[in-house]
This record gives sequence, C-alpha cells and structure tokens, in this order.
Amino acid sequence: MRMRVSLLLLAAAAVAAAAEAAPRSTLAGPTRPVTVPPRDRGHAVDLPDTDPRVQRRVKGWVPEQIAVALSAAPSSAWVSWVTGDFQMGAAVEPLDPTAVASVVRYGLAADSLVRRATGDALVYSQLYPFDGLLNYTSAIIHHVRLQGLEPGTEYFYQCGDPAIPAAMSDIHAFRTMPAVGPRSYPGKIAIVGDLGLTYNTTSTVEHMVSNQPDLVLLLGDVSYANLYLTNGTGTDCYSCSFANSTPIHETYQPRWDYWGRYMEPVTSRIPMMVVEGNHEIEEQIDNKTFASYSSRFSFPSTESGSFSPFYYSFDAGGIHFIMLAAYADYSKSGKQYKWLEKDLAKVDRSVTPWVIAGWHAPWYSTFKAHYREAECMRVAMEELLYSYAVDVVFTGHVHAYERSNRVFNYTLDPCGPVHISVGDGGNREKMATSYADEPGRCPDPLSTPDPFMGGGFCGFNFTSGPAAGSFCWDRQPDYSAYRESSFGHGILEVKNETHALWRWHRNQDLYGSVGDEIYIVREPDKCLIKSSRNKIAYY
Repeated sequence: MRMRVSLLLLAAAAVAAAAEAAPRSTLAGPTRPVTVPPRDRGHAVDLPDTDPRVQRRVKGWVPEQIAVALSAAPSSAWVSWVTGDFQMGAAVEPLDPTAVASVVRYGLAADSLVRRATGDALVYSQLYPFDGLLNYTSAIIHHVRLQGLEPGTEYFYQCGDPAIPAAMSDIHAFRTMPAVGPRSYPGKIAIVGDLGLTYNTTSTVEHMVSNQPDLVLLLGDVSYANLYLTNGTGTDCYSCSFANSTPIHETYQPRWDYWGRYMEPVTSRIPMMVVEGNHEIEEQIDNKTFASYSSRFSFPSTESGSFSPFYYSFDAGGIHFIMLAAYADYSKSGKQYKWLEKDLAKVDRSVTPWVIAGWHAPWYSTFKAHYREAECMRVAMEELLYSYAVDVVFTGHVHAYERSNRVFNYTLDPCGPVHISVGDGGNREKMATSYADEPGRCPDPLSTPDPFMGGGFCGFNFTSGPAAGSFCWDRQPDYSAYRESSFGHGILEVKNETHALWRWHRNQDLYGSVGDEIYIVREPDKCLIKSSRNKIAYY
C-alpha cells in the first residue's frame, strides 16, 4: 500500500513538473510584464573585408551570392545570384547585363537536372555627384523564377550560363513550402531583424541554422552599408561621426557583396524573405533610394498583385504572410493601403487560418530607442489589420527583443495580435538598453513631421483615450509582456489551425536553449472578422 501511494505521488509530481515545464498559452490571458535587466553584450564589431567568409571565392562568370526566395504560392520559387565583380571608383563603367545568360537547371535529383528556367539580369549603381566620393556599380544580378513545382518537395538546382565554359554554380538544393491548406505548415520559421555583418551576426546565424528552419523572415536592416563612407571607413553612428562633414549620407556598397557571400551557405538552401528597413534607404544621385535592396532580392510582387518590392504577400501551408513597408506611403489614400485592403479581403481563413504580418519599425516597443517612431503608420493601418484578425506581427528596428500581450490601440484586447520585435540580430549600432518607463526621459514621437502625411503630423490625439499621458511611463506598460537587451533570433512553429509555438533564443545561451516561449492560440469563434469569406469559415 505504501509503495502504491509512493508511486502515485511520483506520478503526480511528474505530471506537475510536465505542466510546469509546458510553455504558457495566450489563452491564459495577459502575462504580467517581465523585464530582464540590461547586460553588457559587448561591442558589435564588423567582419573585416579580409575575412575569408566575405571575400570573393569564385573566378570569371561563376555565380556567387546565391539565394532562394518564395513566390506567392508553393508551386514556384525564385533563385537569385551574382556574376562578375563590382567596380568602385570615381568613374565606373557598368557591366553589360546581357553578357551572361540567366539560367537555372533543376530537378528532383542532383544527377537529373532535367528542367530549365530562364530569367532576367540587371546592374545597379550607387552614384554620388560630389568631389572625393567614390561611386559603385554592381556585378550582374540575376533573378529566375522556377514554376510548376510540387509543394513540400526537395529540388536540386544549378544556376549560371551553360553556354559559357565554367560559368555554372555547384549543385544546391532547397525544399518548397507545404501545400496551401489548413492542415499543412512549415516545420520551423526563423524570424530575425537588423542582422548586419558583425561577429554577433555570425553567432545569430549559427544559432539560427542549428534550429534547422524551413524558412527565414528578415525584417529589414540587412547589411548596414550606410554606416560607412565610400572609402570604407565605418562607424557605429553615422550621424555622430560624419553628419557634419559629408554632403550626403554615403554608403560603402561592397558591404552588400560581403553580406551576400557570408550568407550564401544559408540562403542557397533555405528560402529567405526580406522586407526593407531604414538602413536600406541609401540616398544617392537624383534622390534615388533603395537601389541595392530593390536590385539584389527577389520578391513575389507581381504574383501578389502589389507590383512593389516594398510590400507583398505569400502563402506557406496554412499561413498567409503579409510583408508591409514602414518606409513607403502607408496613408489610407496610398497604393500600399489600398493593396492591403484587397489582399486581406481575398484571404480565406478556411484555407489559410493564420495571417501573419511583418515590417521593420515596431508599433509596440517600450525601449527609448525609436520610441513610437512608427506611430503614424500604426494610426493609419492598425484598425484594418485588427478588423481582419491578424494573428501575429513581427518587426525589428529596435536593437533588442520584446513580446507584447495581445493588444489593440494600446489596450489589452483578446482579439488583438501579439506583437514581437526581434531587432536583435547582431547589428553594428548600439543595442537598445534603456526603457521608456524611466521617468522624464522619453522622446517625443511626434517631434518629427511624418513624410507620408503631407509633411505634417499623423494627427492622433494623445490628450485623450487609452494612450493619453503615456509618453513617459513610470512602469512597464501592461501590453508589454517580456523585454530583454540580448542578441538572438526567434523560431515560430505553427502546429495546427489554432496553435503556434513561439520561442526566442539568445546568442549567449547554448544551442537549443530558450530565452522566452509562449503558445500563441487563435480564437476564431471569439474574434469578429470583417470579410464575409472569413465569417463563413468561422461560423
């Protein structure tokens, strides 16, 4: 009898321990705010151009900087690469993009690349009409769309120009996303922002790869080429070091090539979807911007109907992803907003139950750095996203990690999305370590006119309503569930139509260790949806 009681106690203890170890769920309601005190994470040092991982390792027209991106549906994907080498100097002559063909051979086995696709090539330049500044013209950048692919299938491929001797890449492989439908999901989705190219970046990427993701979302601020002068001199803070001594915000474009070379072992086999950040603006001659970002990456812009590299959508299994632009017109009269309305209205939640959005600048961050910098975008777009019950929002920009409770208009709301900011990818600029709840030291988010509101302010009234008086909190606000200043990345695992497991991993921990985790649970019978198609799916 005594042994039986002991066994029952042991079993009960095991069940209790298992329950205690299980991640908390959003079904349990808002969590009490948690702040991990700032720790010294050291100085983020860039990889130098002498590092073998960023140097050009191919010769002639052999492809490098190979990357895979998704199309709007799993039946197609993009392959991008670079041939030739960039030029840097006072006078540069662009390469002829027609000199090398854009061809991908692919198939279901490495020794059977029986299918063939062709695409387009381009060259871009970064030009400065000022004495003493160096100009840049890129190597030839190729983009080829593979079509007629089977979902959830591994494809082997080789890219280049088969008509030129020794101008094809090695054979690589990637896996397409699962078929669109409510019962199939990518295994693991890595979410990272503000990656840069530092030694902290290498730690983030190594940790991320160890988690074996099937897809990577990069939420802006990619290479940080604009923390450099054209002569290759870098800084942690451009405005602090150079703002009064240069006629334009310069960039050192070779950092983009270094980044592409370093990331190729990842991007050539794991699809990566990118959205722009402020460090991609890169102004040059004739007020041109975003030249490198728009040229180097493939986007499902045409397939998703946006026809813009700054905002687009795609499906992966039962998830509809929407990538938005924090640095393009987001006003209600603009093209992005009108496209977003149409895109959301087309979503059938009986097919893609999950709707996940991503962009660069966060709406809900309680760090002083960039505090409410995207407030006008929130005012313009939040109600639309809420009305279609967007489930999760991922952002970057603030160089720290933060997860919110479900929130709408600064108020806890069981139907609001969970906002997660992962701008802690490894960036060179200083990490955010101070909080907006330190009294009397918060920046005024409306001190700068909003460029997409005709040069005026967004017009939101902070003197009344839930956000009143909240410029300088004297405590961590209740919508903020967890915040910490550490480098890292996140992994999202969507389990079924209603449950997704979110885990954030900090770099200083052992591989596989979890810094923050929660089950995000959808409640479709509780949260009203605007679209009639969505209502049919739920009721």
